[in-house]
Amino acid sequence: MATQTVAKPRTSVRVGVQKFGTFLSGMIMPNIGAFIAWGLITALFIEKGWIPVPALGGFGANAEGVPYVGLVGPMITYLLPLLIAYTGGRMVYDVRGGVVGAIGTMGVIVGAGIPMFIGAMIMGPLGGWTMKKIDSLWDGKIRPGFEMLVNNFSAGIWGGLLAMLGFYGISPLVTAFSTAAGNVVQFLVSNGLLPLTSIFIEPAKVLFLNNAINHGVLTPLGIQQSLEQGKSILFLLEANPGPGFGILLAYMFFGRGAAKASAPGAAIIHFLGGIHEIYFPYVLMRPLLILAAIAGGMTGVATLAITNSGLVAPSAPGSIIAVLAQTARDSYLGVILAVLLATAASFVVASVILKTTRHSDEGDLSAATSKMEDMKGKKSSVSSALTGAGAGGGVAVMAGPVRNIVFACDAGMGSSAMGASVLRNKIKAAGFPEVKVTNAAIANLSDTYDVVITHQDLTERAKPATSSAVHYSVDNFMSSPRYDEIVELVKKSNAPETSDAGAAAGHRAHAAETPADTAAGDEGTTAPAAVVPSDILVADSVILNGTATTRDAAIDEAGRLLLARGAVDEGYITAMHEREESVSTYMGSYLAIPHGTNAAKDHIMKSAVSVIRYPEGIDWNGKQVKFVVGVAGINNEHLHILSSIAKVFTNKAQVAQLEAATSVDEVLELFGKVNA
Repeated sequence: MATQTVAKPRTSVRVGVQKFGTFLSGMIMPNIGAFIAWGLITALFIEKGWIPVPALGGFGANAEGVPYVGLVGPMITYLLPLLIAYTGGRMVYDVRGGVVGAIGTMGVIVGAGIPMFIGAMIMGPLGGWTMKKIDSLWDGKIRPGFEMLVNNFSAGIWGGLLAMLGFYGISPLVTAFSTAAGNVVQFLVSNGLLPLTSIFIEPAKVLFLNNAINHGVLTPLGIQQSLEQGKSILFLLEANPGPGFGILLAYMFFGRGAAKASAPGAAIIHFLGGIHEIYFPYVLMRPLLILAAIAGGMTGVATLAITNSGLVAPSAPGSIIAVLAQTARDSYLGVILAVLLATAASFVVASVILKTTRHSDEGDLSAATSKMEDMKGKKSSVSSALTGAGAGGGVAVMAGPVRNIVFACDAGMGSSAMGASVLRNKIKAAGFPEVKVTNAAIANLSDTYDVVITHQDLTERAKPATSSAVHYSVDNFMSSPRYDEIVELVKKSNAPETSDAGAAAGHRAHAAETPADTAAGDEGTTAPAAVVPSDILVADSVILNGTATTRDAAIDEAGRLLLARGAVDEGYITAMHEREESVSTYMGSYLAIPHGTNAAKDHIMKSAVSVIRYPEGIDWNGKQVKFVVGVAGINNEHLHILSSIAKVFTNKAQVAQLEAATSVDEVLELFGKVNA
């Protein structure tokens, strides 16, 4: 059964900075591949590169005397800022926000005439947010048939206005800021003060506050510096793996207990994999070790400054492999020395601390890991390497209360909506109606959920996008025993930590009596009757004795009933088979709910349900199915339909009534809420 550690309240200032840093990082990190591509092209093909190519590096001129543009300049001036802006806008308002944010950023780029990374990080989210607010003004007020016209022209007009705002208003401000920040950096370099930045950067890393500094300031300034000088020291102020590697080496030689045993594996992940957070718990066990990290950081920065070394592009993750791949042609000696000397300095200081202070590491690593996750605000993707909990070990370390649970499937409509409805009711019955249970397509998942539930065939697809969440795999969406584990996890993670436990419980009980929000993806038990048509399930769509003997034939039989109602066309039946080949629609409790793929929405004319009973049962991928319920839903009506079906099949008495029914009217009565 899953267990968790409940996070202690964090200061609002730190939480705010973490959220801001995470947001900035969210714009940069998805586009690191583009930064790496630019860095490699720069290192190889510019005039001072390894393989100078005028047409690619952007130097020299052709036979007609026309200067070569190359790839380096356009990529850093247009491609990278526009990617950042699109990503930022998309984070705020999906693709529509991304497009508008990118349009607005074009004005900043042209107005400034220099790479506008900070401008992109402003205009991208601003474009998405303002477009979202504008759309809300006429949400639900557009006449049918004019949606595309209004949506396209509003995005185009507002995007154009934002581009002009960027050109005349934002670009001068960002240019001035970039110039001032660059002057500050140059002052620190000229006066030998740059190593002092490690006093702030190294503690910030352990507290997860570094993203705001690294991705908000250092990376944009480093890119500008690299464009002018061919390299930048700023890329290694935070990414140098030496300080953390030295601490882990010290634990390997002078640590005790679990910390010493786990240090070699952590060192490999840190140094080669570039996941720096894996050494944070070791520092948290001995807070004095932050001095070792600072000493290593200062030594590395000083070495880079003395040797005039740097990288051509950001190193992400902070792996020695990535660092060397982005090292400028004339900086290999300096960069390697910076990493080695940073490691040595950190190792020496950490060794002294470990040898001269009395402290038993036995049993502290797990607590320190939990503390690290408390500060991070979510489960660490590498914590299992420290605590020994494997991915499938059934033990989950929660860094706070469970608030957001998602069921994920291929399309985010059928089986996931059914499972979400079942679990939502269980969690509400347990007294936690504030816990949000939604459903989504795997392609739309992001690392913002506490718990992710998928069919066992889809779990591996969901994990990369939600590595910080606790994952549960199920093969029975109606009555999986894992649901009880999840409810228990919710209870424990949301347990009151103060003496007001009774009041909190009373509040939950009162909230449980309040009708749930019936918005799309979070429908409750009291959905307004007027929202759903009253003829979704009719007598002609109910068959008590189906003739099919195989799964595919049963899908055809259910689909033909929907077709006869005029609810779907032939293409939808084909899509029902495609869905079944992708992932089984078997739900448990003798039920299967074949439905079309997400791409088949255009084949649905109106919402409808067909119900076929097979008294002898049919083989459904090795499971016995006695009830096949074909579903087609337009807009969000499928959510209400699936919720109603789930309530029937989670009630054993009602399932028994369905098995014993002798008339269509009995079936219609049991499925009455489908038409409610």
